Amino acid sequence: MQLSRTTLGDLTVFVALARHGGFRKAALDLDVSASALSHAMRGLEARLGVRLINRNARSVTLTEAGEELLARLEAGFGEISEGLEALNRFRESPAGRLRINVLSDAARLVLGPVLAEYTRIHPDVHVEIIVQDEMVDIVAGGYDAGIRFGGRVPEDMIAMPIGPPLRWVMVASASYLEEKGMPANPEALRDHRCIGFRMGTGAIYRWELERGSEVLAMDLQWSIVVSETDVALSIARSGGGIVYCIADRVQPLLDDGSLREVLPDWSSEGEPFYIYYSSRRQQPEALRALVAMLRRGTSISD
Repeated sequence: MQLSRTTLGDLTVFVALARHGGFRKAALDLDVSASALSHAMRGLEARLGVRLINRNARSVTLTEAGEELLARLEAGFGEISEGLEALNRFRESPAGRLRINVLSDAARLVLGPVLAEYTRIHPDVHVEIIVQDEMVDIVAGGYDAGIRFGGRVPEDMIAMPIGPPLRWVMVASASYLEEKGMPANPEALRDHRCIGFRMGTGAIYRWELERGSEVLAMDLQWSIVVSETDVALSIARSGGGIVYCIADRVQPLLDDGSLREVLPDWSSEGEPFYIYYSSRRQQPEALRALVAMLRRGTSISD
């Protein structure tokens, strides 16, 4: 059949629907209504004379025909995207859409501070930042890049550190320490209310403590387990217990006295944040410019 503008648009809908596995998420991605997507899919299937998807109340799965079409479309759309991206080499500044999936701590510490300058220098790049601590497949999710701790980056990705190694500290409020006392050593933490952190992988992070050549991994009896740093710090400020977190995230609260460092001799140094992207696709010029800015560690001027 002849490829019309309508069919091309509906094929784009089909790819988004296959990627997200449901009308609601695909509709949010494309910024249209779920009913509009459903209407487009029915029209596409009617014109092709083949059913492409199986619908149920909560999700969408592909038929055998849909799976075969998707494989060909992803290859074809990939070629089109790379062709359009190649045009950026002839522009003074890159253009297009840039989607980044990033940890909440990294969003605040390394990404947020440079975005204003980045968009000023590259006004034709439209940036979308998805802050998400859960591990995601950035390729399947349609992201150009992700930002995670170094040890969490999938092995088949190209990854580069952004920023120095991260210092991790334990902190608590003055009211909590007055109530329970300052622990004398790491083993004394077992007598305290400690706030655990569930990582994006689903595992609870063990506190890694260092003092010179001594290294300890503390698996404690957590009084509360959270999955977001802001929540943990809010609990700690209210006297809820001891939190283990990145020093830069908590430094303002240490400076104003809201929190105090616990066992400062046992702080530890961990891997920096890494920005990573697929090794199987061409790196967009817009992403190349952002990576360069992040790796400098400071914003740049014209």
